[in-house]
Order: sequence, then structure tokens, then C-alpha cells
Amino acid sequence: MKSEPDTFGIAHLARQGVAPWDGMRNYQSRNNIRTMAVGDLVLFYHSNATPSGVAGIAQVARAAYPDHTSWDASSHYFDPKSSPDNPRWSMVDVRYVSTFPRLLPLDALRSVPELSSMLLFRNSRLSVIGVSPQHYQIILRLAAS
Repeated sequence: MKSEPDTFGIAHLARQGVAPWDGMRNYQSRNNIRTMAVGDLVLFYHSNATPSGVAGIAQVARAAYPDHTSWDASSHYFDPKSSPDNPRWSMVDVRYVSTFPRLLPLDALRSVPELSSMLLFRNSRLSVIGVSPQHYQIILRLAAS
């Protein structure tokens, strides 16, 4: 899951403990959110940062439910085509797990041959992207080294 650290970074989640992951307005990201289950672990990625990279781990605390910000005309995420009767968008709640000792920059991840097939490298614009168990374990090892 990707977020801009100035808007909502791993430090924000650490302070809050649990927070909604709202505002997804891309159908592929929305569909990825809808597949998440309570307990799933999430790599928390800082995007549009210098450098961008994986900052830590979160966990799904609540499975997908309608994103009510799409019904709020004063919200930046308002979508007039979404309603409580026909919600277009979903969100999950995530729980803080840990912050890596150091950010794992995107460029460093790209240099790891075992990660070359990661979806992140092919579609970096999506806010929510699946990660294989093998790639997840490699990233955890990199974070610990």
C-alpha cells in the first residue's frame, strides 16, 4: 500500500494505531483492497518522496467496506456517482505493526534480481498492489540487514 509520507506516512499510522485506508479512486486498486482479509500483512510504501520506498509493515484490521468519503461533497475524494445505496469505492482499516530501521528505496529494490518480477516495477502508479509471499520475505530480509 502506497501513501505520500507528508499526507499519511508510517509515522502517522504509528501514532494512530489503526486508521482507515480511504481515498482509493482507481478501480484496480479498489479491487485489490476488496481481496484483503483481516490479518493480512501489508508493506507500507512511501511514494512521491525522496527517496520513495518501503517504510514498514501494517496489518489489515478491518476487511473492505464502503468508502464513505466518496459521498461527502466536501471531501477531496467525493464521487457524485457513488452513494450509500450503490457504493463505487471501498476502504480497509490498517493497524500499525512496525517501522523498518531504514527505508528500503525503490532503486535498491529494483537492483535485487529476485524482485525483478514485482508488480510495483511494472505498475508503480497503483496505490494498492499485490506482493507475492516470496517477494514479501525477500523485502523483510532486506529490511533486517
